[in-house]
Amino acid sequence: MATTTQTQRRTTAAKRRSAAAKRAAATREANQRTPVEQVQYAAERAVLIPVGAALTATDRVAEAVTELAKAYSTPETAQKRVERDLRRFERRGSTARNRAERRIKRTRTRVERELRQRRTRAVRVAKRNRTQFERQAKNVRRDVEKVVSEAQERVTSAA
Repeated sequence: MATTTQTQRRTTAAKRRSAAAKRAAATREANQRTPVEQVQYAAERAVLIPVGAALTATDRVAEAVTELAKAYSTPETAQKRVERDLRRFERRGSTARNRAERRIKRTRTRVERELRQRRTRAVRVAKRNRTQFERQAKNVRRDVEKVVSEAQERVTSAA
């Protein structure tokens, strides 16, 4: 764990105070502007920002054109560059295809596993319910046969 010395802490605090003082001075300066100066400043910014953005875009386009001109300066270099790019694109496509296939296989395996688990649970519940039903039916049948035999005995003894 890095520890800071008292001098380092004092220096950091001074830097923070200095930055805060600069921001405060800028705010005071902005507040001291007259309304006309404030409008003038806003208008200048509204014009200068798009101009700066356009110049930056122009620089980037010029760099790109220079790079392309250098890369495709002769038919041989152009051919090499095209072949290299095609190999790169093929590798990237192959990687994407393999990744997609692995993802699909994982998903398929997961779905199959879930279906097997659901089927096993459903079979288990059906078997348990059938066993309970058969047991209850057997008990009801036994009770009914018992009541019938008792009734027959009563009828026989009464006759």
